[in-house]
Amino acid sequence: MENPLLHSTSPEQKTKYEKIADRRDFKHLVQTKNKFIVPVSIFFLIFYFSLPLLTSYTTILNVSAIGSISWVWVFAFAQFIMTWVLCMLYVKKANQFDHMANEILDDVNKQSKGENSL
Repeated sequence: MENPLLHSTSPEQKTKYEKIADRRDFKHLVQTKNKFIVPVSIFFLIFYFSLPLLTSYTTILNVSAIGSISWVWVFAFAQFIMTWVLCMLYVKKANQFDHMANEILDDVNKQSKGENSL
C-alpha cells in the first residue's frame, strides 16, 4: 500500500520545493545551519553527560573549590549557565537563519510571479 503523505502535495508545490532545494543560496543556508548546530550539539552533549559520568566513575570533582563547596556543585551550576547561553546564542543565530530563508522565499516568489505573468 502506498503512503498517502508522499502524494499529498500538488505538482506545483513539489516543483517549487525542488526549485528551492536546488538553489545555491538554499544549500548555503543548510550548510551554515549545520556548521552551527552540529558543533553546538556535540559540545552540549559532552558537557551535559560529563557531570554524571565524572561523579559516577571518578572522584575528581569531589575536591573543594570554595570553602565547603566542591567542584561538583560548580560544574552543576555551570550547566545551567551553559544551557541559557546556548539558548540565547541559538535564538540569535535562528533569527539570522530565518532572515536568510525569508530572502530565499521572497526571491522564489518574485520569480514565480514573473513566470506566471508571461
